[in-house]
Amino acid sequence: MEMAMQDDNKPKEKQSSLHTTIIPMAIVAMLFFILGFATWLNGSLMPFLKQILDLTPLQASLILFSFYIAVTFTAIPSSQIVRKIGYKKGMALGMAIMMIAGLLFIPAAKTQIFAVFLFAQLVMGTGQTLLQAGVNPYVVKIGPEESAAARVCIMGILNKGAGICAPLAFYALVLSDFEQYKGIKELTDIQVSEMAGALIYPYLGLAIFLGLLAFAVFKSPLPELISEEEAQANKGQIRDTLSHPNLVLGVAALFFYVAVEVIAGDTIGTYALSLGVDNYAVMTSYTMACMVIGYILGIILTPRVMSQSTALAISSVLGITLSIFIVFGSTESMVISNTFSAPAMPDALYMIAFLGLANAIVWPAVWPLALSGLGKNTSTGSGLLLMGIAGGAFGPLFWGGLSSTPLGQQGGYIVLLPCYAFILFYALKGHKITAWGK
Repeated sequence: MEMAMQDDNKPKEKQSSLHTTIIPMAIVAMLFFILGFATWLNGSLMPFLKQILDLTPLQASLILFSFYIAVTFTAIPSSQIVRKIGYKKGMALGMAIMMIAGLLFIPAAKTQIFAVFLFAQLVMGTGQTLLQAGVNPYVVKIGPEESAAARVCIMGILNKGAGICAPLAFYALVLSDFEQYKGIKELTDIQVSEMAGALIYPYLGLAIFLGLLAFAVFKSPLPELISEEEAQANKGQIRDTLSHPNLVLGVAALFFYVAVEVIAGDTIGTYALSLGVDNYAVMTSYTMACMVIGYILGIILTPRVMSQSTALAISSVLGITLSIFIVFGSTESMVISNTFSAPAMPDALYMIAFLGLANAIVWPAVWPLALSGLGKNTSTGSGLLLMGIAGGAFGPLFWGGLSSTPLGQQGGYIVLLPCYAFILFYALKGHKITAWGK
């Protein structure tokens, strides 16, 4: 009789395991895909708005600045919201805000007022921050710390896979009907209205989808992983969290990482447009494809073959090497295209895309290294780490500013070098510092 009862309990145990691991990971994976899709639309949106609104490189960089600067103001409040209402409700609320941002693109497209586009981007960045405040620490905490980088890599494949799909979807839904406008430097008012109007239905569809997904997540069986100690943290927690050098330096490392990631993913289309490359709107897909390859390598190699810190060091060295080629290489050289029968475009553009390979492992490696040893301060530490995403605002802005100098857009990529140098420092030494002054 006792044996029969034990047998009867086995299906329940399996069902419980499925409920607490596979289903939550599947839901979180979907959220990472949505994050990637909404984020990497910027790579196509930036050169598109540059063309129809006749923007300078510096003005075009404000499209990214307004999206990522939201993190600076909302990261800590987002972590506090997540700590108060829980991961699930926080993620759902984040997507609801993103839905509102999608709807704001409709009046932006109708009026073609640049400030309205920037405001829509700001709201989208705010929603993204709240969603990230829930989803990133959730992935870190849902399993063993030593394999956290591998789990984030899996999520990163979906995130960057969405980054491949987003530019292709943008081209198919928005640009495919305007092939005849390629190469036109000054569009007429009618042409501008036609191209801007093509944004309305895609963003309306995105908003509806985000709203439905927010409701589905709110009703989903996601378990809460916030401990009682973490939920009851006091107001002095930020100061306590900042006493961990590995966390503070990790925030800086993520700042520089997101700067180079966004430069590689979102300025490549604008740079391709300046070089006369026809398919500029899908260039972000090249960078994202390289990132997917990097994530796959991360899953295979960490922590089995090399540690998270070693992978981080190798990535930064590769980033420095590629950056040197980008800045000092010839824009007329097409060795890669001619050698491998690849799409015809300058080697410099391929080098920018290859930065995706160097960047892939950085985010997955820095998060667990920075959150290590934080305990009850984990959610606050996550909020501080999210502030590093502000690098996505300033990196392209510096690139855009340098592009307006005699250095030009190619020389503007020199901003990559100090960023990768700091990431290398964090990989070799920064994450090991346990107390200030040591």
